[in-house]
Amino acid sequence: MTHGTVVASEARALDFDKLYAARLHAARVRPYLATALFALHTVESRQVPTMAVDRHWRCYASPVFVDRTPVEELAGVWVHEVSHLLRDHHGRCDRVARGLGPTGPGERLRMNIAADLEINDDVFGEGLVRPEGAVVPESLNLPGGLLMEEYLRRFRLVPRSLDVAWLDCGSGADGRAREWDLGPDGAHGLSAQERDAVRFRVAQGISGRPGSAPQGWQRWAEEAFHPPQAWRELLGAAVRSAASGPGAGDDYTYGRPSRRSTCVPGVVLPSLRRTPPRVSVVIDTSGSVSDAELGSALLEVAAIARAVGGRRDLVTVVSCDAAAGVAHPLCRAEGIPLVGGGGTDLREGFATALRARPRPDVVVVLTDGQTPWPGGAPPCRTVVGLFPRPRRSGTRDEEDPDHVPDTPPAWARVVTIG
Repeated sequence: MTHGTVVASEARALDFDKLYAARLHAARVRPYLATALFALHTVESRQVPTMAVDRHWRCYASPVFVDRTPVEELAGVWVHEVSHLLRDHHGRCDRVARGLGPTGPGERLRMNIAADLEINDDVFGEGLVRPEGAVVPESLNLPGGLLMEEYLRRFRLVPRSLDVAWLDCGSGADGRAREWDLGPDGAHGLSAQERDAVRFRVAQGISGRPGSAPQGWQRWAEEAFHPPQAWRELLGAAVRSAASGPGAGDDYTYGRPSRRSTCVPGVVLPSLRRTPPRVSVVIDTSGSVSDAELGSALLEVAAIARAVGGRRDLVTVVSCDAAAGVAHPLCRAEGIPLVGGGGTDLREGFATALRARPRPDVVVVLTDGQTPWPGGAPPCRTVVGLFPRPRRSGTRDEEDPDHVPDTPPAWARVVTIG
């Protein structure tokens, strides 16, 4: 290819007809994503390597990339980019970055690749062509079906992953602002309310046609329909408090030098690295807790895993009615066996959770409150999520529908779920 040919190619205007034909094809083969696909506003940009999105739902497209890419592959790119926005990858990357401290372009690239792995493991096929160069878990010898946060813990940027470094999905994928971003005050961006409305419509379309979407999308839709709970912020505060408490740091790192280094010229001192706290979740499985509430509890377990930075190995689940079961490590929330159906005595659940080694830093109890409570405060932080019950006067017999449950003890932080 001659230099003149390259210049002419780079000067080519964006082929909107081809790009929109690809979007239409994407909407036909993935109808549940149509609302999101057509909510994106297209911006021509010669700074973008391929196609990219920002957190305000603008899609930036390179004229050269669109010109050389077949329509079928462009449809796959459309679906890939809008998936970043629907799954809030920019917000999730920002939360991970807050836990890690300052992050540069290299670490954000790793987040972008991890987000791509979450999307690409089941999004293609059945009429949607995988774009050339799209990174998938098996290409990095990783299992499929994991979340972005889990992939982040499983790989580093090494020569075998640098060949995908050309793929830049923009600030909508990893949260790092790009030079081509129009920003919050630019034209044609969606407001926060409009973005939430698009997500709700997509989740509604997926839930309304069960079985037509991959498992990853069905899981996303289920969580999207579960409204954010105020108690999650409370749990996050308890987790952060536990992580910053005395003795929470257990190793030293030179990745972030100690502030005391300024007092010793010429010497770099390591800082204490703090690890996310261990969380034990005790779920009330007595007969007074409905199946719908147990399902809600499992969704809360998934939210707890995200609150500790996706470290599912730090979360255990104990099912408890009158007796406590085994403390199960969290692999997938939907795989936790919830055994019970009798009366309630969460004191057994507390005892089982606290016998774990290493001992948890936070105990989270999900219950309707119809239980005796431990006589004293556990040696760790405790959060109680209460399933709402109508307040009526009545006897203290749990089998009586007018039963008034005991108030959780003062040493627990209590919120109502749902």
